[in-house]
Amino acid sequence: MKNVTADDHFEAARIATAAGELLLSIRDEMSSRGADSREMKDVGDEQSHLFIMEELRRVRPDDAILSEEGKDDLARLDADRIWIVDPVDGTREFSEPPRTDWAVHVAMVIDGEPVVGAVALPALGITLSTAEPPVIPEVGATPPRMIVSRTRPPAAATLVAEQLGAELVEMGSAGAKAMSVVRGESEMYAHSGGQYEWDSCAPAAVALAAGLHVSRADGSPMTYNHADPYLPDLLICRKEYAEDALRVLAEAEAD
Repeated sequence: MKNVTADDHFEAARIATAAGELLLSIRDEMSSRGADSREMKDVGDEQSHLFIMEELRRVRPDDAILSEEGKDDLARLDADRIWIVDPVDGTREFSEPPRTDWAVHVAMVIDGEPVVGAVALPALGITLSTAEPPVIPEVGATPPRMIVSRTRPPAAATLVAEQLGAELVEMGSAGAKAMSVVRGESEMYAHSGGQYEWDSCAPAAVALAAGLHVSRADGSPMTYNHADPYLPDLLICRKEYAEDALRVLAEAEAD
């Protein structure tokens, strides 16, 4: 693809992995001295953000960056290449050792399309990325599993699960949930009710590279680098479930 090199994919994976290793060391050190969860969240977000920004500016100084933890520079709207990052996706889970369902997201967008992505799952020692697209299992589980938030399962996911006879499985961060579909631990992930571009950009890139269905709840493509980064809904699933899941979501919207 124009303006994308193999190095972009490998840099995304390298930076996400290294940020994850930094976060593990921060969590271990803070846990050992009895730091509370609020402090752990704040330090983790800040240090991971600073590390990722420094690395991206070092290796890709001409590219724009949108980070959850940084000040948004709308000059990115006119940029050719835009990196979208979430330094800690799932700060609640990060601050509750030994939980593993949190992530680091590093992605790059061209013309609104998520073309490069890496999702590190540091506590599992895994990074999934477009550098080496994951291979999903040929056959999913029966009944299918719908991955949902452990604290506030969205109505869309619950409805799809009910209509398709899916089993609900709880998990923390958006990246961890999306990667559970990529890794064959679930078959569907539907979200409604509010996310931002940094929550889904890297997971969407990796899921697309793995050959999964990725779309908005209305079936339209996931696009990025908008002036308002609010991106409230998505569906990531095995392709054999996409038509039925989208039908249920459309019926729910019509009611």
